[in-house]
Amino acid sequence: MQNSEAIVPSILIVDDDPKNIRLLASLFEDDYDILFATDGKKALEIALHEKPDLILLDVMMPEMDGYQVCKTLKNDALTTEIPIIFITANSSVNEEIHGLEIGASDYISKPFCPAIVKIRVRNQLELKQAREKLTRLTITDGLTGIANRRCFDQQLKKEWIRASRMNQSLAVVMIDVDWFKKYNDHYGHQAGDECLRKVAQTLAYSAKRSSDFVARYGGEEFALILPMTHTQAALIVAQNICVALSDLNLPHEKSDFGKVTLSIGVAIEIPSSNVPPESLIDNADKALYIAKHSGRNQATLFTG
Repeated sequence: MQNSEAIVPSILIVDDDPKNIRLLASLFEDDYDILFATDGKKALEIALHEKPDLILLDVMMPEMDGYQVCKTLKNDALTTEIPIIFITANSSVNEEIHGLEIGASDYISKPFCPAIVKIRVRNQLELKQAREKLTRLTITDGLTGIANRRCFDQQLKKEWIRASRMNQSLAVVMIDVDWFKKYNDHYGHQAGDECLRKVAQTLAYSAKRSSDFVARYGGEEFALILPMTHTQAALIVAQNICVALSDLNLPHEKSDFGKVTLSIGVAIEIPSSNVPPESLIDNADKALYIAKHSGRNQATLFTG
């Protein structure tokens, strides 16, 4: 679900010298949320879990240097879009070229001018926001304003990888508007579009956590991705969605219930790298099929 409140960008500062971290943090703490790590391994953990908006990365660190950290982040689908600015005492042109070639967005040599660092950080964050805005235009469903199928597929892949690494459960909820073709034929396509918008609003409201993901899957089908959600919790979310939409009492004279209702299928598993994420969709579809052929206006859990 989208949060309408302004989100403060976060910056991850990575340096093996705490004094350098404090210096950089003092430049940005009034405007950004600050995260920090004193070694490469910890930096990777924080980047994966916290998804900072930008990383300020020292090059010369023991065990795992900044170049190795950068390569790892850029080769990971979950962190590849995070801009990285190297800040290092090494002012060699060849080193700067190398840093930019492996994916860094900028390269700043020490000793640095605080005002210039602040400007470069601001510029990178603005570029990131502009890219994200353009991306949102291509992954948003024009009718309902929620994510489209393309965005759903991308998000499911990311959450599948994340859940597999962390050995956590992942749930997918497939949703179908009952007798929607009859609704369109009876009330007209404009009324049908408005109906879909109200369904989308209901789903967005029902996705309580920031990690919950709502999308229009296609036509009158919608889908939810619920990370770190156990079986009973996922089923409760689905049942609550059924109730919430039913409570709107949207008239549907061609429905057995006299109002717009939903059929919902729920599937949940702990992902494995040996199994494609599409398997979870298939199982949710099977549960949806059972819900539709068991009277509709209900949520059904896939049990295998």
